[in-house]
Amino acid sequence: MVLTTVLYIVVFISAAAYVASRSTALATVSGNQKELHSLPQYYGFNGLLLSLLPALILLMIWTFVQSLAVEATISGMLPDDMVSEQANLNLLMSEVERLSDGLKVVISSGISDRGTILDPNTSVGAVQEALLRANVFLSGDINQEIMKAAQRRFVMETDGSMYRNWLVILTSMIGFAIAFRQSGSDFRARNQVERIVLLLLASAATIAIVASIGIVLSMVFEAVRFFDMHPWTDFFFGLVWAPSFRFQSELAILPLLWGTLYISFVALLVSVPIGLFAAIYLSEYASKSVRSTAKPLLEILAGIPTIVYGLFALTTFGPFLRMFFGDGGFLGVEWMSDSRSVVTAGVVMGMMLIPFVSSLSDDIINAVPQAMRDGSYGLGATQSETVRNVIIPAALPGIIGAILLAASRAIGETMIVVMGAGAVAKFAGNPLEALTTITTRIVSQLTGDLEFDSPETLVAFALGLSLFTLTLCLNVLALYIVRKYREQYE
Repeated sequence: MVLTTVLYIVVFISAAAYVASRSTALATVSGNQKELHSLPQYYGFNGLLLSLLPALILLMIWTFVQSLAVEATISGMLPDDMVSEQANLNLLMSEVERLSDGLKVVISSGISDRGTILDPNTSVGAVQEALLRANVFLSGDINQEIMKAAQRRFVMETDGSMYRNWLVILTSMIGFAIAFRQSGSDFRARNQVERIVLLLLASAATIAIVASIGIVLSMVFEAVRFFDMHPWTDFFFGLVWAPSFRFQSELAILPLLWGTLYISFVALLVSVPIGLFAAIYLSEYASKSVRSTAKPLLEILAGIPTIVYGLFALTTFGPFLRMFFGDGGFLGVEWMSDSRSVVTAGVVMGMMLIPFVSSLSDDIINAVPQAMRDGSYGLGATQSETVRNVIIPAALPGIIGAILLAASRAIGETMIVVMGAGAVAKFAGNPLEALTTITTRIVSQLTGDLEFDSPETLVAFALGLSLFTLTLCLNVLALYIVRKYREQYE
C-alpha cells in the first residue's frame, strides 16, 4: 500500500467522520438544533479533526524516526575499512540506497520474488543479473557488504512503511469512533474544536520560532569554530579579503561590508524616490481607474524572480553601461573596464525594490486619516500643500521605516549582486568599478572543493551571522522608529 493511498483513505475516513458526527448529534435531539450545546457543524469538525490530525501527526513522526533508524542501522553495518571519512560514508550510503531501490524494482516487476532476492545466501552475481533484467544500472560494483546493507535497508523500509500505514489508518478510525461517541446533545463540541484550533495555531508559531532559533544557532556554532581557527580581530578589523585556499588566507569583512553598503546605497537612490513618488501619486492624485490599472502593473515587478533581474544586469544593462563608459566611450575615457559594477547591480536592485517601497509607502499614506486632509482643505490649502505640509509629515515615520526595511532587503540580496556586481573585494569609490558583497562571498566560499572544516569554508558562517545581525538591527530600528514617532489619530 503506497503512501498516497493511505492519505486518500485517511481523508475519506475524516470526511465520513464529519458527516457521521454531525448527523448523530442532530439525531440525538430529533433534528432540533436549539437543544444542542453547539451548532451541528462543530460536531462534524470535531470528528474531522480527531480523525485527521492524530493520523497525520503519527505519519510525520513515524516517517522521521524511521529514516533516522534506517540510516543509523545501515551505517553501523558497513565495515570500518570501507568508511575512512565522512565523504566515503555518504558515498557508500548513496550506493546502498540505489541498490535498495533497484531491489524494489526487481521484486515489483516480478523478475524475482522477495524471499529469493533477500536471501542472505543469494550471490552478488545473481542480484546483478536480476538488476540487469529489470533495466536497473548501477554506477559502481556491488560487493557482499553493500548487498547485505541494501537488503537490510529494503526490509526495514518496506516493513516499517507497512506497519506505519496500517497504524495511521487505525489511528484515524479510532478518532472516528471517539468523535462518534462524543456526538451527544450535552457535548461541548465548539469548545473542543476551538481548543484544537488554538493548539494548531500555537504549534505553528512554535515551529516558526524554533526554526528561526535553529538557523541562528547553526550559524553561531559554525562561526565559533571559524574564530577558533582565525583571529576575530583580523576578521572584524582587517582591511584585506584574500582567501588563498592554502591556509594562509586574509579574511576580513570590512571590504565586503563596504561593497554591500555601497551597492545598497545606489539601490536606495533609485528605489526610494521613484517608489515614494509613485505612492504619493497613486494615493493622492490618481483616479480610481488609473490606480486600479497602474498599481497591479507596478507590483508585477515584485513577482519577477531575482535571477531574472540578475540576468538582465549581466546581459543587458551592464553591457549597455559599458558601451557608454567603456574604452572609447564617454569623453574618450575608459571609465568602466567590465560590465559588472556597483552601478550595474545597484540600479537593477533599485528597480527590484521599487514595488517594495511603493507598496509600503502607499499603505502608510492611505492610513493618514481623511479628517486631516479635510481640515487642511478647510483652511484653504491646495492639494499639493496638503500633501507636502500635512500628509507627508504625518506619514514620515512609517515611510522611514519602509526605507529601512528596503535597505535590509537590499543588503541581503544575493542573485543580482552575484551576477552584476563582480567579485573584487576592495575599497573603491568609483561606482563604475566592480565590487563584491557579503552574500556573493558566502556563495563562492560554499561552492568550492575545500573541506568543510577549513577556515576558508567556515568563514561563510561568520559572514552569514554578521549579515544576519546587520539586517536584524535595521529591522529593529525600523520598528522602533515607527512605534516611537508614530502619532495616534482618533
